[in-house]
Amino acid sequence: MKAIIINEYGGRDQLVEKNVNNPKPGPKDVLIEVYATSVNPVDWKIREGYLKDNLQLKFPVILGWDAAGVVRETGSAVTKFKTGDEVFTRPATERDGTYAELLAADEDLVALKPKNLTFKEAASIPLVGLTAWQCLVDFAQIKEGQRVLIHAGGGGVGSFAIQLAKAKGAHVISTGSEDSESIINDSGADEFINYKTEDFTEAVQPVDIVFDTIGGDVQKNSYKVIKPGGVLVSIVSPPVQKDATNHSVKAGFVFLDPDGEELAEIGKLIEEGKIRPFVGENFQLTQEGVRAAHELSESHHAKGKIIITVKE
Repeated sequence: MKAIIINEYGGRDQLVEKNVNNPKPGPKDVLIEVYATSVNPVDWKIREGYLKDNLQLKFPVILGWDAAGVVRETGSAVTKFKTGDEVFTRPATERDGTYAELLAADEDLVALKPKNLTFKEAASIPLVGLTAWQCLVDFAQIKEGQRVLIHAGGGGVGSFAIQLAKAKGAHVISTGSEDSESIINDSGADEFINYKTEDFTEAVQPVDIVFDTIGGDVQKNSYKVIKPGGVLVSIVSPPVQKDATNHSVKAGFVFLDPDGEELAEIGKLIEEGKIRPFVGENFQLTQEGVRAAHELSESHHAKGKIIITVKE
């Protein structure tokens, strides 16, 4: 099969097109014919070697951790899916990724593709959707009527988190730049704070939950707007527990844990029209295409999720 691999850590020139052996599905695996995948910042952070102390990957590595496609084959112990099912997944980090024509993934990490999405749209969902879900639903235990502040709501995770919080009945405030105002408003935010012209600590009335996607001073200053007994959840860096205790706040860091059942719950919300994807530029599964997709992601100027088409 065709795949884009890296043989060592480094720049975009390490992304090379190669024919590799088809993955061999285990008893609990489904073999997925990949129609589309997407690019997330974690892809190029791993490629550059920023996470090599956290992840034990064996070269050559196929990057990519979002996929949508069709089940081609099922392992002997698979009970949830059958050949021909249209599915999407955030596969295990430690296995080969999704910049490839075929993907073997544990059935417990796979869900049926929402019927109202194309493969490209579905491929934009798993990583950002599960990240937002595990932060807001699992960790923060979001409830109807709560006030939620989401930093950088124009990003992939942020725009999904806004929609998820609204679907759960929350009042949502989001920070962002003027360039991201339209996607933040389209995501359903009740209030928009331009961080370049406003200090969110002065503009935001007390909230129950802060979703931190920035870290640093933004994370530290967020305690100023959280109600006692509230929650700070970060996907960037672990909060200082002493600061959380001093402000009577539950604080924590969430690292995504792939989960097919939660992905199926997200799929239901999408089919109900409560959440929709924001798809940006589309590239092809070629050496040049994936390098260009990484370049766009690294620029931080992408509008919507960056998609890589594997099969039309």
